[in-house]
Amino acid sequence: MNFMIRNAKKDDWDQIKNIYEAGISTGLATFETKAPSTYEQWFLKAHPECTLIVQEENKILGWCKLSSVSDRLAYVGVGEVSIYVHPTVQGKGIGDLLLKNLIIRSEQQGFWTLQASIFSENKSSVYLHKKNGFREVGIREKIGKFNGVWRDNVLLERRSSLVGLEE
Repeated sequence: MNFMIRNAKKDDWDQIKNIYEAGISTGLATFETKAPSTYEQWFLKAHPECTLIVQEENKILGWCKLSSVSDRLAYVGVGEVSIYVHPTVQGKGIGDLLLKNLIIRSEQQGFWTLQASIFSENKSSVYLHKKNGFREVGIREKIGKFNGVWRDNVLLERRSSLVGLEE
């Protein structure tokens, strides 16, 4: 397989949206019940250099993005990870490839902490993040309702060993 990783762009929106909608339909990926209607809405809080897709030929196999957790200056180096893989290629290393590249890009952009909030039932996503240096910070019990049911999130974070080391 010959993969290319690059920054996402507006022309990718239809495929990004389809992958996102597939994730939403599992009930394991997000509290959202529908994808945004436009690329601009989806991209609103995303860091441009940390919004990536992996593709093979013209098919996007997965995407990830890093969003700001706060507008406050103290948190400028803290980002929240979103990562989605096309259902037909899940379990084939696409998520790992995306996350590894996102970590590198995030450090190049000055991020010192990455965080992820994942439904506790989404074992493969929790595993993927832990495999890439994230640690479980805790469980956010009944943090939100999805289709009328309270759901827990595993809160994970990864502290950079390259950025934010000064005392």
